[in-house]
Amino acid sequence: MSEALTRLLRWEESGGNWRVLVRTPDAVELALLTCDAGEEVDRLLTADPAVLDHLGDRDRSGQ
Repeated sequence: MSEALTRLLRWEESGGNWRVLVRTPDAVELALLTCDAGEEVDRLLTADPAVLDHLGDRDRSGQ
């Protein structure tokens, strides 16, 4: 499993949320958000195909 996908899955498993900020055919930039107030605490910019596959066409977590 890639480092980017591991990071995203760990974030989700910890209760964190994410939102797509920018999506291109080859990459995505995500805002990593707190689980309670939805405040941005970090960003993940990746072109990892495993992450793109995990996200599918979702624009945010919980969809």
